[in-house]
Order: sequence, then structure tokens, then C-alpha cells
Amino acid sequence: MESLAADLRTMVRTPLTEAHVARIREIAEEVVLPPKTTFVSLGDPMDTFYYMLEGEAEAVDPLTGGRYGDGAVLGPGQFAGEISFLTGARAMLGMRTVTEARMLAAPRDPMLALMGQVPEMSDIIVTVMSARRRRLLESDQASLTLIGMDRDRDIRAIGAFAARNRIPYRALDLDDAEAGEIATSCALIPQHPAVVYGKDQVIEDPTPRKVAALYGLDLDLEADVVHDVLIVGGGPGGIAAAVYAGAEGLSALVVEDATIGGQAGTSSRIENYMGFPTGISGADLCWRGEVQAMKFGTRFAVPRRATALTVDDSGIFCVTLDDGTETCARSIVIATGVQYRRLPLGRLEDLEGAGIYYAATETEARFCKNTDVVIIGGGNSAGQAAMYLSRHAKCVHLLVRRDSLAASMSSYLSSRLEADPNIQIHYQTEVAGLEGDDHLSAVTLKGAGVADGPTRIETRALFIMVGAAPNTAWLGGAVQCDGNGFLLTGQAVGKDSPFATSHDGIFAVGDVRHGSVKRVASAVGEGSVVISKVWDHVTAAKRAAEG
Repeated sequence: MESLAADLRTMVRTPLTEAHVARIREIAEEVVLPPKTTFVSLGDPMDTFYYMLEGEAEAVDPLTGGRYGDGAVLGPGQFAGEISFLTGARAMLGMRTVTEARMLAAPRDPMLALMGQVPEMSDIIVTVMSARRRRLLESDQASLTLIGMDRDRDIRAIGAFAARNRIPYRALDLDDAEAGEIATSCALIPQHPAVVYGKDQVIEDPTPRKVAALYGLDLDLEADVVHDVLIVGGGPGGIAAAVYAGAEGLSALVVEDATIGGQAGTSSRIENYMGFPTGISGADLCWRGEVQAMKFGTRFAVPRRATALTVDDSGIFCVTLDDGTETCARSIVIATGVQYRRLPLGRLEDLEGAGIYYAATETEARFCKNTDVVIIGGGNSAGQAAMYLSRHAKCVHLLVRRDSLAASMSSYLSSRLEADPNIQIHYQTEVAGLEGDDHLSAVTLKGAGVADGPTRIETRALFIMVGAAPNTAWLGGAVQCDGNGFLLTGQAVGKDSPFATSHDGIFAVGDVRHGSVKRVASAVGEGSVVISKVWDHVTAAKRAAEG
């Protein structure tokens, strides 16, 4: 299966050419640093591109202060940094010289402009930086340590957020010896859940937003900046719009309330997306798109949730976010997708995150080892989750309300499910009740598929992947919706573009749109095509503003 980037340890490293270095010299300052000089610290904004001319530098292990990994050393012809440089996010590793080092130091903005002018150079830099992020993710020396994911739902939520946003982290159970050592050194309560950044910085009352701030994902949005396009939602449709908006020179901002990738980002394996014959996870596919968009200058703010929309007298759209801040744009692309419905089950809310989940990724899979797992749903997402979890669980029980999968799931996937001895499909079956105190312990079933009355399955993991509720409440009636809250577009509202809503300047793509095809490829196509209409609107709006 395709991964998110090349393997840094095996990839062929193509150095920057002499011509590339000459262009960097035009915008850079040449600096000479003595041995043992830290020129990047953990958490510093990545606002400088460092190219080594002479000497040696090393990456710093955030836990020990020693050299990171096995041979994480830079010499002449190499450059510092990883993919966070594209957005100016914060450094995940420190860097220091080993010997006296002479290097070129180029400011980020001029360097990004140069990369846009010299695509061959950009390709080399982006490929290496992406591979470095992959190496960070595969390492066990991350700068973020989560203690208690095995028992605490809040720590588990932070782990899920970190994993889906490609933030490297270590997870320690409360009973681990190292967790006890960290508790002692950081003056923590023994065997108590905690989040530690670097060697000893304890994050008080940790949340995904605080973690995002540590790594520079939660942008400080300038109140007086008006973007050309605000893309609300970071699923496949939103990411595609972000790529094409940046490529066309539009200033674009993407806001996403959970993780880039949306619902598709939780798919463990997508095999019917063109160009990936061996399949690719939804998270890796969307991450590649995010990198593309960042390369073109699109910015991402995560986690930020849109809560309200207003339009001023000049036609500028202003979106209020969940922290009370406001960001404005000349046009909006709504790509907020859908979310799985919450079933009317007693104690559902109490057990969410404590045995009841809405995504099946590596984070959730670690809690399913050698246990029975129950999945509710008959669509592709549920089928992909069943295939993925069957490699971890003792048995996967797939509950399908209908008497067949033919109408809701791709044929290749349903055939695999039926052939997998580790998966049991229960047709015409639903969950009748939940059991458990502080964590799910069992579910009871009902329906025609249960021969002798409700059946009880002992399980610590129930995945709900059924139904589709559109995320449109924040619009407050500013655009027309159908009876279920999906946005009406195109001919339904008298527009010539199939993605135009009832309000000029507001467009919709992907699953949130009434009548859309619920497929990743369709959302990507819509996000790509809509930008031509966004361009027309923005151009007209600027002309009108100029008089």
C-alpha cells in the first residue's frame, strides 16, 4: 500500500544543483556558527531555510538532548528542516552544529517564492522534507509523550488528533516504568494521565487545540486580512480546492475542526482511487494533497470550527470560529462534508471515546487487539474498517440493517468481507443496548438476523459508521438547503454552476452538497473544478471594489 512519503533511509537523494544554490545565495545570508551552537530549538517557528556549505550539524533528540536517531546528521550539500517549513509551523526537532559550520540562511517567504519559480528545486526540497516527516512518525523518539491513552478518553482523543494530523507522539500506559520515571522527574501524580512536551514541559489541562498550538497548526488569524477564498472543511473536496486555489494564485485559507482529511481521512485503505493500484489510506492521500496545497501557499488552521457566517455591506464574508475569532474572505467554498449519525442508544454519550468510536485508524486499533469488535454500517467506510480491524481483533462483527451489501458497498470490498474468516456479517441486525461503567464492556443485538432474541457480545470497541448528517448548521440559513440540511446548488437554485449555492460567492463541494456522489474521487473532482468559478467571482469583486 502507498505510504505518505518516500522512505528517507532508502530513497535516492538528489542534491540541489550548483544553479539552485546560486539562486538561494541571492536571497540568503551566509553565516558561520561555532561548534555546539543550537540554531533551531524545539518549538521554534520554522522561518529560515538552512543550507550547509561546510561543516556538520545534527538533529537533537527532544527527550535526551543527544543526537536524534541513527545518523541524523547534515553535511555539505544538505539542508535542515521538514515539511512544517512550508507553513512556518513549529520545529519538531532542534538542530545544532557539531563542528564549525558555514551555511546559507534564507528567510522563509523569499525561499518559498524561489521554490515557486524553480520547480525542480522545489521537488527535491519537498520530497526530502516529506520523507523526514515520515521518519519522525516511524521513530519512537517523538517530542510529544502521551501517558494514559490506555485508560483516559481525553488523552486518547489527543492521540487520535495527533495521529490524524501527522504529529509524531509516544504513548505510554499508566503502568509503564518509563511513565513512572516521567511522573517523578516532572512532579506529576503517579499513574495519572498526562501530556508532556519535550523532556519535561507538562501541558496543563491538555486538549487537541493546545497540542496544535505547540506545533504551529492553530494559526493566529489576522483580523484585518481578507482572503480571496475561505475553504471551510479539510476533507478531499476542501483539499482539492486548496491545491487549485493556491496554484491559481488565490490567497486561500482552510479551516478544519478536527483533522485534515475529514471522514475520508479515517479510511484505513482506499483501493478504488485512480493512481494507487495497491491502495492508500485516506489519511496519507489527504496528507499528500495538503503538502501540495501548502507548496502553493495555501494555509491551514486546525482545529478551528466555523460557528456563524455574516456578510458585510461590501459583500465580504466573515466567518466566526469556535474561539470567537473572525476571519474574512471574498468567497467561500463549503466542504464541510457529513458526519456519522449518533444513534439513539442509552449511555451513548457517556461511552463515546471510551469504547465507542467513529473512526478506525491505528489509534483505535491498538485498543482492539485480541478482542471482539462490533461495527455498525453497510457502506465502504464500514467495510474498510472491518478489513483493517480484522488484522487486530479476535473477531469483527459487522452489523448491517439491510439484508444485503449490494446497494451500499463496492463489490470488491463486500466479496473480501464475506471471504474473511475473521469477519462475521450480521444482516438485518441492530444494537439494542450498551453495557459498561467507565468503559464499554458489551452490546446486545436485536433484529431479524438474531435467531433467538437479542444476543449479547462482549466487546470493548463499538464503531458507528452509519448515516450521514451534513455539517451546515453554522450557516444560519444564509444559503438554501434541502429538508435534510444538504446544500442546494446549481439548477436547483437557478445557477449555471453545479457548485454555486443560492448566495453569490458561496460554493459547495463534496458530500455536503445535495445530490453529490459520496466518493472521494468525486469530491476531489468537484473541489478542483469549483475554483474556476471562485476565480471569476473574486476577480469581479476586486474590480467592483476598485470602482
